[in-house]
Amino acid sequence: MKKNSELCECNVVHEGVVDKVRAAMPSEELLADVAELFKVFGDSTRTRILSALFEAELCVCDIASLLNMTKSAVSHQLRILRQTKIVKNRRSGKEVYYSLDDGHIAQIYKTALEHLKHTH
Repeated sequence: MKKNSELCECNVVHEGVVDKVRAAMPSEELLADVAELFKVFGDSTRTRILSALFEAELCVCDIASLLNMTKSAVSHQLRILRQTKIVKNRRSGKEVYYSLDDGHIAQIYKTALEHLKHTH
């Protein structure tokens, strides 16, 4: 029988490191929120919108034109991104402009791009 090189062959639990990691781990609620954030990032249409907003603040019409989508489809995705606090909006007269919510979102996006460029 072939051995799985990724499977530990012992039954030793390193209690010190396990206790240290357990104490440092975020709550289950916070980890569920992180998983939800990554689910939102997991949609290619939303990542295309984020890519555009990484470059500039844009209105729905701009995004729809840029990504060759309908305003309705863009608005639907922006609603999801806004609800998860990934993007924010501001009104200027009849127009509503969207941007990344804060520097953390920009950093997550930038880090993901750098990681993928490094692995290709």
